Amino acid sequence: MYQSLRREGVEVGENRVARLMREWGMKARVTRVYRQMTKRRDAAKTLPNYRLEAAKPEAINQHWSSDVTYIKLGRKYVFLAVVLDLFSRRIVSWRLGENLNADFSRATLREAFKTRKPEPGLLFHTDRGIEYRAHKTQALLKQHQVRHSMNRPGQCTDNAEVESFFKTLKGELLQATSFVTLRQLRRHINDYIEGFYNRQRLHSGLGYRTPLEFEEIN
Repeated sequence: MYQSLRREGVEVGENRVARLMREWGMKARVTRVYRQMTKRRDAAKTLPNYRLEAAKPEAINQHWSSDVTYIKLGRKYVFLAVVLDLFSRRIVSWRLGENLNADFSRATLREAFKTRKPEPGLLFHTDRGIEYRAHKTQALLKQHQVRHSMNRPGQCTDNAEVESFFKTLKGELLQATSFVTLRQLRRHINDYIEGFYNRQRLHSGLGYRTPLEFEEIN
């Protein structure tokens, strides 16, 4: 109110405006947008970890897991999102970008749906990041009849398989090589995932087979 009066050329003190407003029973009206957001956030927190009660996947496209990690590129950070099939440990889609938001993660998920075409009932597990709780992401999951599972609060090990992949990627590729451009980093990550991790890297949990080999024999 004080600033509005000043803009109109009224010479009055801020304290006087506050006093008059109190005397006249006037209060500043504030739109409390956070109230609705809090309710949505609380609702999202109630999503359980369905993986705790689900049987181990027996075929591809039954259980997927997804997460995002950051990668230092020069003086800034970029982000890598992946979708991993928990049956074969195969990275079924991934995306590298400079901005972490719902559109970024949703595009990674949309690519996974396009290439794998899972049947309804897929269990999709993530952490509690806002990019996965966004309405557009939830709408995409609902469209494909996916059951969304989330980590328990403070339990990052609930998504251990993707965390393990990120640790492997950083240890085997990123710590040994420095990158200058996003294009260069994207090319090396593509070679690592598509050329090495999915096709050549042996996994003890798969009987020392590669993800693609494990899918082919099962």
